Amino acid sequence: MNGQASATAAPRVLHLGAGDNVVVAVDTVRPGELAHGITARARIPKGHKMAIAPIREGEPVVKLGQIIGFAQNHVAPGDWVHEHNVGLHEFDRDYRFAEDAGDDALLPASERATFQGFRRASGRTGTRNYIGILTSVNCSASVARFAAQELERSGALAAYPGIDGVVAIVHGTGCGHAASGEGFDVLRRTQWGYASHPNFAGIVMVGLGCEVFQIGRMKRDYGLEETDTFRTLTIQETGGTRKTVQAIVAAIRDMLPAAGAARRETRPASELVLALQCGGSDGYSALTANPALGAASDLLVRNGGTSILSETPEIYGAEHLLTRRAASVEIGQKLVARIRWWEEYCAKNGGEMNNNPSPGNKAGGLTTILEKSLGATAKGGRSTLRAVYEYAEQVRERGFVYMDTPGYDPVAATGQVAGGANLICFTTGRGSAFGAKPAPSIKLATNSDVFRSMQDDMDIDCGTILDGVPVEEKGREIFAKVLAVASGERTKSEELGYGDAEFVPWQIGAVM
Repeated sequence: MNGQASATAAPRVLHLGAGDNVVVAVDTVRPGELAHGITARARIPKGHKMAIAPIREGEPVVKLGQIIGFAQNHVAPGDWVHEHNVGLHEFDRDYRFAEDAGDDALLPASERATFQGFRRASGRTGTRNYIGILTSVNCSASVARFAAQELERSGALAAYPGIDGVVAIVHGTGCGHAASGEGFDVLRRTQWGYASHPNFAGIVMVGLGCEVFQIGRMKRDYGLEETDTFRTLTIQETGGTRKTVQAIVAAIRDMLPAAGAARRETRPASELVLALQCGGSDGYSALTANPALGAASDLLVRNGGTSILSETPEIYGAEHLLTRRAASVEIGQKLVARIRWWEEYCAKNGGEMNNNPSPGNKAGGLTTILEKSLGATAKGGRSTLRAVYEYAEQVRERGFVYMDTPGYDPVAATGQVAGGANLICFTTGRGSAFGAKPAPSIKLATNSDVFRSMQDDMDIDCGTILDGVPVEEKGREIFAKVLAVASGERTKSEELGYGDAEFVPWQIGAVM
């Protein structure tokens, strides 16, 4: 990045690549002001783009060395470059595979980071110690909430300060859909992923009894048996709402002593599975928080841990940057196959991949999905891509991996947590309000304005990169925060109480 600032305090802009024909405004550029040696012909808001060379109609607009769109009419130097003069059409992308894959050399064992976590009987490590009430269907959502509220009112948790809480994990599906096929498989993987998640010390799963998603079937599919820390029941068999609430409360009271006895112990950072998320992105996302999170992801990988990049509609147009880093041709081709699936999925439902960015993203300076995807992909750092997983599939490969999810943040994060993520880093330029249970969410602001205005929500200010803080230094700050939060430090979203409403499984297929 080359900042341009003159002795007369010209507005700052960033020219991000030698072949770029636009710059990004760090400060608002007013008409007639000189920036990058060019007189602005229009007002350029913060985070938005200004042309620094003529771009004829149909020619590509280039940022970060990549095509982000095409001029819809002639664009002159000094023009504001945005959706009024930039469009998108199909063009060939060079899917080279595995040519940039490296060995991701691990740090010597004696130098690897550790944290204080909960070692579970499964061998995995939790960063939190919740008890969960899972629901097989929306019809059992209310009794789950009633039971969680009853336990909170009773004061039963007061004697167990080591338990982070009882959380009702409810959703809006589980019936009115096919009992087999892709949609059913996605819900089953999601439910199993939460039922076996290491951030839960105990689980009660409750259904209505007649729904399509049968608890008994899931237990048979996964070889599950009732234990002291895993219980199931249905409203119909138990005898109605009040009796079911009482039964859930009784089951959890029986779990409290064992859950409360769990203690944090020193665990290697290789036990961390970090979900990489972004929402409310802006023109700074690709410059500050996302590459800084990428640097933190690379540090985690070097320490033997795992990071999960997701949100397939939001890497669209930049996926060729990931195929080059795939560990094998097959892994790269699997990613491209998911892109093709999404193209067909959107076409079948009357949508298009460029329905992104959102109005908020555009207000923050993002013009096309190609531009947004450059920033989103930066969260993955530079490590080799080791695997590509389907939604909510259990992540078993260590290192940098990819999971196919929608771009909608709660749905994407739900899939990542179901896959095993035991904490989340979430970048935002517009101020997304988000948290998750049972996985704590660290919020990273892309610009200092959002950090200052939403200090109760944001954990780290990445806008300082625009003032000269190196990306790698900010990455180290994020990695240190990851270790601290994994060890029990509460995030801003946890302090606010977020996380009870953010379980949103991806619903694929007809609702009948």
